[in-house]
Amino acid sequence: MNKPSLLLALALSLATPGLTLAQPVREQKMDTSLLQHQELAYFFTTLNLDSADGKRHYQLWVGRPDRPAPAAGYPVLWMLDGNAAIGALSPEQLQTLAKGQAPLLVAVGYQTDQRIERSARTYDYTPRLPGQSEQLDPLTGQPSGGVDEFFDLLNQRMRPMVANVARIDNSRQTLWGHSYGGLAVLHALFTRPHEFSTFAAASPSLWWHDGAIVQEAAGLQQRLGAKHAHLLLMRGSDEPSQPRGPSQGDAERPARELGANLANVPGLQVTFKRFDGLGHGPMLPASLGWVIAGMSESPAPSL
Repeated sequence: MNKPSLLLALALSLATPGLTLAQPVREQKMDTSLLQHQELAYFFTTLNLDSADGKRHYQLWVGRPDRPAPAAGYPVLWMLDGNAAIGALSPEQLQTLAKGQAPLLVAVGYQTDQRIERSARTYDYTPRLPGQSEQLDPLTGQPSGGVDEFFDLLNQRMRPMVANVARIDNSRQTLWGHSYGGLAVLHALFTRPHEFSTFAAASPSLWWHDGAIVQEAAGLQQRLGAKHAHLLLMRGSDEPSQPRGPSQGDAERPARELGANLANVPGLQVTFKRFDGLGHGPMLPASLGWVIAGMSESPAPSL
């Protein structure tokens, strides 16, 4: 079976007709205890900006390690759902990380005291579907389809703002996201693979609009060209195959098969990581911790 046929078969396996989707429960407040810690291996700066249409309001927490930047600049770990990401970090993780690759940390969040900003992330982390004048999300019922606007903003405004805080290495940029954030990470890999070097997709919402994201992988080899990239595809063993519903059959199969198919793309290294015993929610801190642990094991570049 050729690659387009494999992708189509995978997309069809993700279709869940008749699925009743419940509204997400209200999230808890953002955990800011890390930022109040007196002795950290990282110094945090906050940056604020608005979307081009003025409807979404971002706050970036930029963590700079307590060591000089290497000659090429700091590598960068971009973390989507930044409010939740900050709450998932610990002083001990940062201490270990600073002794490894010591990347600049950029938590891309929103100007809210909520851990998760539902409406903004629904728009920012979902792709635009063709032929729809008004695109509403199947899970939240809110406007969706703004992921390209979001990544344009990240590249054109966020990245220069971060570079004004500290010198960055544009050749070593990792993008991490969980759930809808993982969906956005895959979209970035499939449509603009030159903008990051490592794509860390945790529990990506492959079910979204019957597997629409999987179809975006067609043509990745041509878009990647001579560039090399790394995909970290992560999933908890106890996650259901669909949101707010029971697992149907082999719930892990779509992610596992997507990873196997993408591993055939020249220049793309794929690592599939299963987290035994973890459901969807716990995968956020666990996946981010695993990515950070991997960066902690690598020695910091020489100055």
